[in-house]
Amino acid sequence: MIQDTPGAHPKPVATPVPPQSAVPNTPVPTAPAKPKKPTGREARRRRRRTRHRSEEILAWFLVPVILVGLFWGATSVMDFFGTTPGQVWDQAMQLKAALEKKAK
Repeated sequence: MIQDTPGAHPKPVATPVPPQSAVPNTPVPTAPAKPKKPTGREARRRRRRTRHRSEEILAWFLVPVILVGLFWGATSVMDFFGTTPGQVWDQAMQLKAALEKKAK
């Protein structure tokens, strides 16, 4: 290191850096490869996975809507005939008891 003036800070000496290709055991950067076009089987599997995923999401919304609709429908039919679920259950149990008594 060489000092220009007395008492001044010494100037750092730059060490030459070898180019990337000259450093041993390091890969040379290359352009990214284009993704391969999927084969027919891979494309079919991807479509099937997407379809199954979308059907699953759709089912999470449709099943509760269908169940609520069935409940409302059954309630409205019973209201139309002037009965309740409890009365229907009691009548079903009376019918079951009568059939069991008859079978003996």
